[in-house]
Amino acid sequence: MATATVIGSGPNGLAASIVLASAGYHTTVFERNKGIGGACATAETTLPGYRQDLGSSVYPLGKASPFFSSLPIDIPWIQPDVSCAHPLDDGTAVLLEHSIDATLEHLDAGDRENYRSIIEPLASNFTYLVEEILQPIQHLPHHPLLMARFGTHAILSAERFVQYHFRGKRARALFAGVSTHAVLPFDSFASAAVGMIFLAAGHVGGWPILRSGAQSLSDALAAYLTTLGGVIHCNHEVREIPSANLVLADVSPRQLIGIAKEALPSSFQKQLNRFRYGPAAFKVDFALSSPIPWRASECSRAATVHVGGSFEEIAEAEKTLNSNRPFVLVGQPSLFDPSRAPAGRHTAWAYCHVPNGSTVDYTDTIENQISRFAPEFRDCILARAVSGPADLQNWNPNLIGGDILSGRMDFRQLLLRPTRSLYRTPKAGLYLCGASTPPGGGVHGMCGYHAARQAITDGLRK
Repeated sequence: MATATVIGSGPNGLAASIVLASAGYHTTVFERNKGIGGACATAETTLPGYRQDLGSSVYPLGKASPFFSSLPIDIPWIQPDVSCAHPLDDGTAVLLEHSIDATLEHLDAGDRENYRSIIEPLASNFTYLVEEILQPIQHLPHHPLLMARFGTHAILSAERFVQYHFRGKRARALFAGVSTHAVLPFDSFASAAVGMIFLAAGHVGGWPILRSGAQSLSDALAAYLTTLGGVIHCNHEVREIPSANLVLADVSPRQLIGIAKEALPSSFQKQLNRFRYGPAAFKVDFALSSPIPWRASECSRAATVHVGGSFEEIAEAEKTLNSNRPFVLVGQPSLFDPSRAPAGRHTAWAYCHVPNGSTVDYTDTIENQISRFAPEFRDCILARAVSGPADLQNWNPNLIGGDILSGRMDFRQLLLRPTRSLYRTPKAGLYLCGASTPPGGGVHGMCGYHAARQAITDGLRK
């Protein structure tokens, strides 16, 4: 039987393993940490009984993933009442409701027609849209008219998009919040694309969380892999290329150089070293005595809250990464999943974008921003656990300098992610399959899926 080895048990590594095992390869996964999951894992970081997601926690593209949807497994998605909330300084909040009509009620009247005309066609065809965007950008579209409609707006910067389409502060703020998930300055080419996708997702599958935490997705994938004959070894760091017919590495380009060494030509190593990493995250986990007391109480209808104020304020914060009022992404999963905390207690997490490798402590800055919209927030804090960029990389070496997307997600780097050869390397049988390959960051498993399909196809051609 042909053999395959996968380095890393994050969502992409597990996805690649499942594809390989399903194709008849005897598949072995090696994981350096004591548990599986990569950045899709859960642990008690603050106090006993308070379960915190260590990396990913909200899944706009996870539930829509063609790969996850194809598997005969039960993924315990939980759908909050609304997809996300965006509090404003006037004491109200803009909500991304599941219904477009309900969302329009939160926007200024003059922006409602444009919102519907742009987002409704994407939401109505979201399955097809996701199939397109979760492939390498170079592919020939299967739905060219849909992609033309999407691309007309998606190529705009987020800044230009709101200039063209929204006049009121509420729609502009909502779009600012969803656009920050690209981790790009708002004047960047095509930085509107992620905002459009996430808005459409909010009206289809929503922005779900996972019952009992992110770990439940990793555990479900691993359990299915074992039914296919796959084997996982934890506490096993790979330092050289394993002996197997196929080796797929769910690692960053920088890590691959350290593993493969002279097996990769120096010219290819130079290409990998030119791969650019993006801004970092500074994350704080909270154990709370009660839910976050938002001044806009409707924020408690969402597991995801975008804290940052106006479009202009968020745009400046994302441009400089040095604001006293950064954009802060807040998660409050225990409002919808009581397994996250002891009875009557709650968990939350928050992070902001900071320069790659930053050593500055942003804990007070994050708490000040939350308190701006929930003045009694600090009174609820029982304990906190802080993870700066170095902590994130030490926990998961794929997060170079604290970059949670495993590489800058601008247009140029989506074309060459991480090189022209995408998943392939010059070493026969060796492939990259992590988030540094197409379609990029996020929990959807499609990087691993495409890499494994490429490896299998190449093997059949020999």
